Amino acid sequence: MKKFFLFFLLSLVVIAGCDSPTGQVVKDIDEVIVYKSVTCGCCVGYVAELRKSGFNVKVINLENMNSIKSKYNIPRHMQSCHTMLIGDYFVEGHVPIEAVTKLLSEKPNIDGIALPDMPSGSPGMPGSKRGLWKIYGLKNGEDSEFLNI
Repeated sequence: MKKFFLFFLLSLVVIAGCDSPTGQVVKDIDEVIVYKSVTCGCCVGYVAELRKSGFNVKVINLENMNSIKSKYNIPRHMQSCHTMLIGDYFVEGHVPIEAVTKLLSEKPNIDGIALPDMPSGSPGMPGSKRGLWKIYGLKNGEDSEFLNI
C-alpha cells in the first residue's frame, strides 16, 4: 500500500509539471484582440473565458462591427457578435477554447474560424449546450467544416 501511495504522489507531481496543449499555445501568443460592440454583454463573458485560459486580451469597443467583418471577409451567415484576432487568424463568435487551441497548434491554411450566431452554453453565453456546435474554417470568404464539438 505504501508503494502504491508513493507511486500515486509521484504521478501527480509529474502530471502537474507538464504543460497542457492550451498552456503551450497561450505561451506562444503575446496578445489577442477582441473587437466587440459597445452594447454587447455576452462578449464580456467570452473575454473572461479567454483570460481564464491564460490569454492576454485587449478589448476594442466599436459602435459598428461591419468594418471588421468586411475587413476579414467574414460572410454574413458566419457572423456573430464579436471578432477576435489571434496570431495570423480571426476567430468569429463564441468559439470554444478547444477549437482555438486546435487552430493555433495545427496552423491550417485558412483565414480563421467561426461559430455562427450565439449558441446557448457556448463560452460566454448563458444556458446549457444544446446539440452539436459546428465550427467552420473560413478561407477567402468560403466556409468548410473545421471541428464539431
